[in-house]
Amino acid sequence: MSRLRVLPKEKLTPEFSERVKKAEETGRGTVFQVLGHRADMFQSYFKFYYTTHEGGVVKPAIKELARLRIAQLNNCFT
Repeated sequence: MSRLRVLPKEKLTPEFSERVKKAEETGRGTVFQVLGHRADMFQSYFKFYYTTHEGGVVKPAIKELARLRIAQLNNCFT
């Protein structure tokens, strides 16, 4: 299985450093330190994801529940 190393915080872009600070409050800061290897790609992805996840008629909590159910039905546990 491939493994990516966790980047030190000082090697992250300012945007990712901010994401790490916010995510550490929920115990998920490390994932952004790994995604920081391709900060350019993930910044574009986040722009798409958060716009679609937070906007629209359906509440984000319902979208998240649907996403989790679809993953469960497809035996996707990552």
